[in-house]
Parts: sequence; structure tokens; C-alpha cells
Amino acid sequence: MNDASGPDDRSGRNDAAGPRGAEALRARAEAATTGTPYRYRWTEPGFDLVVDVPQPSGRVTQVHTYRVRLRPAEGTFTLTDVVRTHERGPFGTTQKTVESGRARYRTWSRSLDGTERHSFSSAEGHRLIRGVAQELGWRETRPATEKAALVAGALGGLIAVGTLVALAVVFWP
Repeated sequence: MNDASGPDDRSGRNDAAGPRGAEALRARAEAATTGTPYRYRWTEPGFDLVVDVPQPSGRVTQVHTYRVRLRPAEGTFTLTDVVRTHERGPFGTTQKTVESGRARYRTWSRSLDGTERHSFSSAEGHRLIRGVAQELGWRETRPATEKAALVAGALGGLIAVGTLVALAVVFWP
């Protein structure tokens, strides 16, 4: 018998497809965040892992959300990074930004007296999610927005190359 928490007798790997596979992935992700700075949050299409990014300045707060959307029927998931930054400026001004997509960055800071050290790497959350998903047989797919950005970038590159070739033909002595 094949269930979401045990290996498939034919392939030796776990079965990701179906609602039980989604429940198993959610439970495993929640358990993996125990004792870490990551906060697990259940969502209808999957789950989020939320972490506060340490900042050297007390004027800036940053929260990184790893948004995971599950497609149990296909046994696939998408991973999107959402980075929210809130900066308090002089005279009570504030600036809030939200970036969404793939974020790969690393921060580190140390207190002035050297007693406190903080570091953060967005890759750690990616590894945590991908590791748990891979153990259960899930495959990662790119979000539609990332696919569209790749197509737009390739099209822009082709237009740039075409323009350079046309200019070379027109202005070549």
C-alpha cells in the first residue's frame, strides 16, 4: 500500500500526488521550521515560510516570505520570494517596498561593540523547502511570471542583436 508518508514500493520514493501528499509536505515543512527563525503559515494553495531579516540599522526592517504554491495533482510546487522592506527616514517619513520573484541575497551585520552578530542568506530557506519537497517526491516548477520574464528578456536580446546587425550593415564602409 502506498501512502503519502511511506515509500512507493515500485520506485522507492514517496508519492507526492494527491491531497495526502500536500498534507505530508505541509506537515514536514512545519516540522522542519521548529527551532529555527522561520515561521510556518498555512495557506489555501500551499504554505509560506516567513523570516525577519536582521538589519544593521534600526531604521530598516525587512521580512522575507518564501511563498510555496502546491499542485498536488501534478506533484509540483512553485516557490516565490516576497521581500517587504520598511525604512523609517528623518522627520517621520517612511518608505515601504515589496519585491516579488526570485531573490538571492546575503546580509550580515555586527553590533558596534562586536558582541552581536547577525547573518541571513535567502538560499537557506530555498534549501529547506526544496529538501523537504524532494524527500517526498515533489518537483519544482517556475512560476508563470518568471517564465514570462525569461521570454521577455530573450525577445529583448534578439531585438538588440537585430538592431546592432542593422546598424552595422547601414554604417559599414
